[in-house]
Amino acid sequence: MSNLLKASPAAPEATERWIATPVGRGTVLLAIATFGVGFSMAAQQNIVSNYFEDDLGLRGPQFGYITAIREVPGFLLIFLTALFYRLSLPRLTFGALVLLSIGYALFGWSNSFWSVAPWVVLSSIGYHTWLQTQSALGLTLAREEHSGRILGRMAAINQGGALVAMAVVLVAFQQDWLSFDSTFVLCGAMALVAAIAIFGFPALRDGALQEKVQQRERIVFRRDYRLYYLLSLLDGARQQIFFSFGLWVLIDQYGLSVPQISAVLLVTTAAAMILTPRIGRALDAHGERTLLFYVNIAFILALLGYALVTNSILATICYVAYTFIAPLAPMGATVYLRKIAPSADLAPSLAMGLTMQHAAAIVVPVVTGFILNYVGYQIPFLVASGFAVITLFVSRSLDPVGQKTAAKRAEEADSRKLKATESVI
Repeated sequence: MSNLLKASPAAPEATERWIATPVGRGTVLLAIATFGVGFSMAAQQNIVSNYFEDDLGLRGPQFGYITAIREVPGFLLIFLTALFYRLSLPRLTFGALVLLSIGYALFGWSNSFWSVAPWVVLSSIGYHTWLQTQSALGLTLAREEHSGRILGRMAAINQGGALVAMAVVLVAFQQDWLSFDSTFVLCGAMALVAAIAIFGFPALRDGALQEKVQQRERIVFRRDYRLYYLLSLLDGARQQIFFSFGLWVLIDQYGLSVPQISAVLLVTTAAAMILTPRIGRALDAHGERTLLFYVNIAFILALLGYALVTNSILATICYVAYTFIAPLAPMGATVYLRKIAPSADLAPSLAMGLTMQHAAAIVVPVVTGFILNYVGYQIPFLVASGFAVITLFVSRSLDPVGQKTAAKRAEEADSRKLKATESVI
């Protein structure tokens, strides 16, 4: 016991020493940025469907149109990142989060479909750039075998920010402390905090400080990454159907209010925050092929349930289940890409994957919006379950060892030689 008491003061000192290292500093800064963006995006997403319907008077098909407009920057992301390829990832991320901040803060100035569209586009540019760079920055903090762990931790921190945001929205709207306008300003402020934090992120690779920042490729489109592209395309099609109309169905068909929607998302996010780090460790242990198989089984069940049930409680359970597992599919695809692609290809390939996602995301919500308006909301969710079935079969074709590129093998060989040289010295 006395030894334990003597050793305990060393723990804070060890933590301080770790934070002083480049990896420690990068982890803390990325965690702050991730929490801020998680708060900002969750608060905005929590109220935006009600804002569109209650304040702007948008209806089912217009939700599809606004989603398509929002996804255009995602489709153009590969060209936007190529344009700014000379910027380091932290600087590119900083600029993206500033745009996200401005876009969210100005949402409340709108009074129609067309007046909100510019802020949808501006915030979308920031948001989609962040989606790419956050994963790329996170992967620089750890070696390949710990990719799932670091992505899981960052996902949990993101969910933590979202959880706080949902609690704030739930209480504030119940007590009439916040309006739509003031909540959008709060979202912008949190995104700005995230931008300031990420500005000081160090140049790292595999958890080690880089003396020379590696030049990113402008645009990467390689046959070697075709399964990653296909996973991204299918993920985008499925996701956009659900997130275009999922909350709208709960609001329009079942009459859920802002506090009720907040409570639903609160439960989902709390579960995700607790379980995602464990899933990240399981991803490292069992591989992305296994993860994606079970995730897509769950997608199929949740989407079929959402389409076929007529009870508000069962529909809400299906929504919670889908929302919980939704981030796991891109996590598995990202880890697969890292295992087969060299470091220089990683960030631009993630951007290409997001472009693939949004190629589907621009078309699918508009088409399914028409279907929803004239046939019923059930059909789009049945279509989404079909995309999950296809993804299930694609995931069985993944073989990160056999599909590793020659450039990746050469990079690993160089890394082994460097380690051998350092051990001799």
